[in-house]
Amino acid sequence: MLQMTQHRYIVSDNQILSGEPIIDGTRTPVRAIVEVWRLGVLPEEIPRHLPHLTLAQVFDALSYYSDHRDEINGHIMRNRIPDELIDPLVRGL
Repeated sequence: MLQMTQHRYIVSDNQILSGEPIIDGTRTPVRAIVEVWRLGVLPEEIPRHLPHLTLAQVFDALSYYSDHRDEINGHIMRNRIPDELIDPLVRGL
């Protein structure tokens, strides 16, 4: 069931990613945008990396994150790949 939020572009749907907040009309979770932003990518550059998103959607996702940090940080932690599973070449070893 689609649930709207107070953010224009952010919805939750129990059928998509177990109800994790996503960008409306996509399967892109808010956490994905937050993780790219945390890597140092400016919000204005994120649509270049995720071209199916608009700048308005990116800013709304970051605004949602600002309002729901604990929730989104929880999703990030639950979906994190453990270091021991990451190829040593990827980690720069």
